[in-house]
Amino acid sequence: MRSGARKAALTVHVTTSVGWLGAVVGFLVVAVVAVRSRDAALVRACYLTVDLLARFAVVPFAVASVLSGLVSSWVSPWGLIRHWWVLVKLVVTLAATGVLLLQVAPISALAVAAGNPSFPVRSLQAGGVALVVHAAGGLLVLLAVTVLAVYKPRGVTRYGVRQRGAVPASP
Repeated sequence: MRSGARKAALTVHVTTSVGWLGAVVGFLVVAVVAVRSRDAALVRACYLTVDLLARFAVVPFAVASVLSGLVSSWVSPWGLIRHWWVLVKLVVTLAATGVLLLQVAPISALAVAAGNPSFPVRSLQAGGVALVVHAAGGLLVLLAVTVLAVYKPRGVTRYGVRQRGAVPASP
């Protein structure tokens, strides 16, 4: 593929990945405020906000990052399964996205509970601790994946070794 298309695919991937990272940071900040605040109205507003952030920022950026990463790897010389760092990055990113998707329902349930004025704020905050833990863990995973992408540790998979040793067919 031409260099312009490769750069465009990489730009989309980097942009969506940075968006995912930023959305998780925003989610984490709001979740921490929800758990720590003593203002009941603020706590309720925070749970409604994390639900919106999860559904309309974190999840879309995660999915876009995975899809754009697949496209970017297919059109780049790194390939999808030629180098260990790319393969590890893919597996970790898919796992993080899977965990994220499993968390959407509990996040929405907390938002629904927060919208009910008779639901105790203390119970909301107890449930919010899991949000903070998952968001902090997700942030660490995204930072680890970023380090892999920047440092690109050496190591070629068996498939990559075979590809390097393959002699292209003559025309």
